[in-house]
Amino acid sequence: MIHEAYAKDVLRMAANEGYRRRAVKASMCCLRELCLHATAQHMAALHTNAVLDLPKPLIRDLVPHLNIYHLAKLQPAINQKGISTYSGWVAIIRDMKGRDWVIDVYTEEESKQEAMDLFFSVMFYGQRHERLARHISGVNIKSVLLLMAQHVKHFSVSCAPNYLQSLTTEQWPLLSILEKSVETVNVIQHLCVPERRYELYVLHRLLDHGGGKKLIVYEQYPMMMMAWLLHARGSQYVDAKLMKFMHKTKTSANSIGLQVTTFKASNSEQDQATPCKHPKLDSLTEQEKSGMSNYSVDPRVLCRIFTPSAGPSAVACPRGQIQSLHIKDCGPDSLGVLILYLPTWLCLRSLTLKTLFAIFRIPDVVDLARSLKQLSDNSSSSLIDLSIGVLPNMKLMETLLNASPNLRSLTVEIHPMPQDVRESESLGMTELSLEKLSVKVEQLQIDLHSVSSVLSCSPHLTSLHLAGMRLHTGSSHSRLLSIVSESNRCLRMLHLEDLNLSHCLPDILNLLKDCNLEELWLKDCRLFERCNNKEESLQELVEALRRLPSLLSLSLAQNRLAKSVAVLAELFSTSPPSTLTQLDISGNFIQAAELLEFTRCMEAHRPPRSLTVDLRQNPWDRNVKMWNVALERLYPVCNILVDGWKSRDTMADHLSNM
Repeated sequence: MIHEAYAKDVLRMAANEGYRRRAVKASMCCLRELCLHATAQHMAALHTNAVLDLPKPLIRDLVPHLNIYHLAKLQPAINQKGISTYSGWVAIIRDMKGRDWVIDVYTEEESKQEAMDLFFSVMFYGQRHERLARHISGVNIKSVLLLMAQHVKHFSVSCAPNYLQSLTTEQWPLLSILEKSVETVNVIQHLCVPERRYELYVLHRLLDHGGGKKLIVYEQYPMMMMAWLLHARGSQYVDAKLMKFMHKTKTSANSIGLQVTTFKASNSEQDQATPCKHPKLDSLTEQEKSGMSNYSVDPRVLCRIFTPSAGPSAVACPRGQIQSLHIKDCGPDSLGVLILYLPTWLCLRSLTLKTLFAIFRIPDVVDLARSLKQLSDNSSSSLIDLSIGVLPNMKLMETLLNASPNLRSLTVEIHPMPQDVRESESLGMTELSLEKLSVKVEQLQIDLHSVSSVLSCSPHLTSLHLAGMRLHTGSSHSRLLSIVSESNRCLRMLHLEDLNLSHCLPDILNLLKDCNLEELWLKDCRLFERCNNKEESLQELVEALRRLPSLLSLSLAQNRLAKSVAVLAELFSTSPPSTLTQLDISGNFIQAAELLEFTRCMEAHRPPRSLTVDLRQNPWDRNVKMWNVALERLYPVCNILVDGWKSRDTMADHLSNM
């Protein structure tokens, strides 16, 4: 009943005359649009064949008007006619994100998934939004939810016990459908006792009975809840205090005729690694302890309570295998619990640990490294992806890699403490298996010994992202670029962001001589700041890039190109022309006159039609008429990304002319 009441509220809100006028003004600008809108609005009364028998151009124009229910139902048949539903899914996303949303999904499947995940969460949890009305008008909201659930891959468990409780009704098969479709489970907020039992049951169904392999935890969870989430879902570690809490409910469970069976490790699971340190489970509040002991936290007992028709069974509930764990705000207590489970968590492939308002303590990171080392020493370990931030110094990156030399991907964010930015020798490393490395550093002066050491030991690296590194006065990134040229010959993606490369153009040109880069980002790198002739230096870079046939994506954003931007059109003057599909020149203070000159050059050279040029955060508002003329001429040449950024509301003038 809760979702039916929600649907009535949404439709009542949509019936408001002010909203109706806005909808009419927005979508009924001509007779053709009026007919398409009316057809979409009355789809429930029309036979499917009546719509599919329309001429293809009309079906193509109708797609953006369809609501999410009818679009999902008709998509297979529409696709069979050779028509994409991409425009329909983008229109649905815009309904929620607003007209200013910049498109970041580029395929039919991506846009459909984004729309399904977004709308299902909004509808299931009863969020009010005026644009929802067209998606549930004339359709039973439960039918909409059941249809969307078949496609949802991300489900969020939020602090809404009434809605979670609705999943436990046997006549409501939504949870069974979600079990089959959901791959990622987001735990947004932990519920208050006693409602937490609904959260535990839903999590158990999705993670254990279903196919949920990725778990994302957004808040600092109580330690016992964190232990419950990790217990027997891949790791062989058994927490004695958690088991004690499970046993505490035996009497109350038996009173309703249930036999409590707790999950214990098999004999083979008893050979667990010695824990690095024990979490402070005794620090649980009395409220948490009493709340968790008032009802069963044993997943099997929860299953019996909420699905009594299943009857007694000697067969234990299945236990899922979490292969990816992402903790958005990992405090010391949560980290302490995780460290215990890591050494025997052999199925874990990806681990992400972030802190929102703090920096990891050095002793905690050392304990984490020790736990990772125990996991890495097991030949059956699956961990290949580690992301962690925020670390207090660069050396800890080496410590983590020495503990896990088999990692394929490492992402770290570092906020060096003032006492840790002094130069020091590298710890020494052997050859690494790294294929992807991302290092973001807070804007403090640092030395590059650790980064240089890691790069020198990573011959298999295919993706490198470095951001925010400030060097001591008189130093430059030339040495770093030389190491990349010499040691990382397999690179396909090189992203350099917020680095001072004003002295490094020769090193960049040298790197481009012998590489197979597919993506090159030189974003906010002050590339031409010290060049006597900016246009001539940019021409040198363009010449080097023209000789790089593998390049597909180029970003020169925020490099103050301004009047020199037309030179970039020469990328397409060769025969055959550059194969670029993405060109980012956003934030370069390109004014209308410069854009018009760039357009003239692009018209002359005619790049591949698949090219997308990013022009966002440029001062279009200084001469709107000329800017629009330039865009009208550029649209037939390439795809364009623009926005409503207003230069007069910022320090753009000052920053771009320093």
